[in-house]
Amino acid sequence: MNLPEPKIDRILAVDDAPDNLFLMQTILETEGYELNLVEDGRSALATVEKSPPDLILLDVMMPQMDGYEVTRRIRENSSLPFIPILLITAYEQSSAIEGLDAGADDFIRKPVDVGELLARVRSLLRLKHSIDEQVQLARQREDFVSRLTHDLRTPLVAADRMLSLLQRGSFGQLPDSAVEAIISIQQSNQHLVQMVNTVLEVYRHDAGSKELTFVSINPQEMVEEVVQELTPLAEEKGLALSMNLGECANLFNSGNCRVMGDRLELRRVFTNLIGNAVKFTEKGSVEVHLGLDESTKSGDSQPPLVTISIQDTGTGIRPEDLPTLFKRFRQGKHKRSGSGLGLYLSRRIVEAHQGRIEVESELGRGSLFTVYLPGQR
Repeated sequence: MNLPEPKIDRILAVDDAPDNLFLMQTILETEGYELNLVEDGRSALATVEKSPPDLILLDVMMPQMDGYEVTRRIRENSSLPFIPILLITAYEQSSAIEGLDAGADDFIRKPVDVGELLARVRSLLRLKHSIDEQVQLARQREDFVSRLTHDLRTPLVAADRMLSLLQRGSFGQLPDSAVEAIISIQQSNQHLVQMVNTVLEVYRHDAGSKELTFVSINPQEMVEEVVQELTPLAEEKGLALSMNLGECANLFNSGNCRVMGDRLELRRVFTNLIGNAVKFTEKGSVEVHLGLDESTKSGDSQPPLVTISIQDTGTGIRPEDLPTLFKRFRQGKHKRSGSGLGLYLSRRIVEAHQGRIEVESELGRGSLFTVYLPGQR
């Protein structure tokens, strides 16, 4: 079996003095590293962007662009992987502080001691390899979960369709007891499909692979659809589910108050929030209120914040649970608590729309969830 060739670490050395570059090349190539040499900051930035090295050895004092500025620009480039930067300086402690504050990982003073240089190079490359491995493991985990949830979803959807056919008698009439059992199985299967879909959406957002389609949305119409869809569930529990436009009724009814967003994703948010309110409320009511944030209604150039609030008379949330309410896989103590992903996903979606979610709750007296979304002028 042929083993893969060991990876050769690539080092970029940046110094405006050719003699210093020659010295570093002689020392490091002898140790088996691959060296790339440039003599100014702009060339260094171009090289890093074109082919990111594993380590940068960077002189501080250079004409036109010094090492501090090169370091800052590299750290500001979010498209780059992590690259450790070793500053080489002839100055006192203050220069090292400035370099480290700019984003460098270590520094060494001139004249360079060969043993110290090699030790710091080895240390920073170990750091680089460790971080790269962590990033790779995170990507593999996300890919695994995404593939797993996708593979799980296919047979679950197929089973749901087959159960629907059985329930409708497509394969012959079934006794009432069998139909009841099928309905129960189908409900459990649909719950599992919903949970798998939620897991898949969470990992799409976390992996940065979720693409949103922004269009102009009438929030009143969108929320009304969700309220109408969940009204039968509320009526089954004897709850009053209503929607209130308050003093902004004319503005919303005219269609002049709109938001930019992905309609499917925002609908997912309000289905989850209103559905939770119905689920965790045993008696009383759930009221959805649309309005404008008072602090922005008379704003200047900024459009007002549209607010959608869901007030329930349910069990409420314990004060100690509020700080972790929107954390991933955070499960409540209620017997109907789900996977702990719904609120986390809702927060991720709202934040992707440059909005926020706030919650107020009193144990035994209900909860108020409020979504703030930038309005569209």
